[in-house]
Amino acid sequence: MTLKERYEQEMVPALQKDLELTNKYQVPRILKVVVNVGLGDGAQNAKLFDNGVEELQMITGQKPLITRAKQSIAGFKIREGMPIGAKVTLRGDRMYDFMAKLTGIVLPRIRDFRGLKPNGFDGLGNYNLGLKDQLVFPEINYDKVQRMRGLNITIVTSARTDMEARALLEQFGLPFQKKTPKAEAPKAQAS
Repeated sequence: MTLKERYEQEMVPALQKDLELTNKYQVPRILKVVVNVGLGDGAQNAKLFDNGVEELQMITGQKPLITRAKQSIAGFKIREGMPIGAKVTLRGDRMYDFMAKLTGIVLPRIRDFRGLKPNGFDGLGNYNLGLKDQLVFPEINYDKVQRMRGLNITIVTSARTDMEARALLEQFGLPFQKKTPKAEAPKAQAS
């Protein structure tokens, strides 16, 4: 059973019950996933830039869109119009495949992973998470990596609130950190 089929058959009824929605079409869903990587260091070295774009294409299975500088910044040696990054917008089956890979393979491979931070929500039901390097993806060959690059993943949902979005993403298997109650300071003993 694919993740999309599981969403339609299992997650929608569970979310409808949990969120107390009257209609199954009110249940939030993931609209798109945007994967973005900054390649500003590749502005001076075209081979590094091409390597970063190629890695993003291997990770997502889709050709990346090159992002360009909107203005010149002399301190960073960037001129307006220079390529400084790449992004991919995933929708449909590729989006579900990427989410399955993210929850089943990528996040468990992160060293010392204690769950996703719940403060990545934007207040409108979308979630951002950052990865420190691309080596957690199974498509990346460690020996061919020229530079460690972080990447940003934005999950855009149709949820109206962060609570609905969190319930949706938990159904998809994203492991959020549990809120731990702060330990009280030990009370001083009276003599």
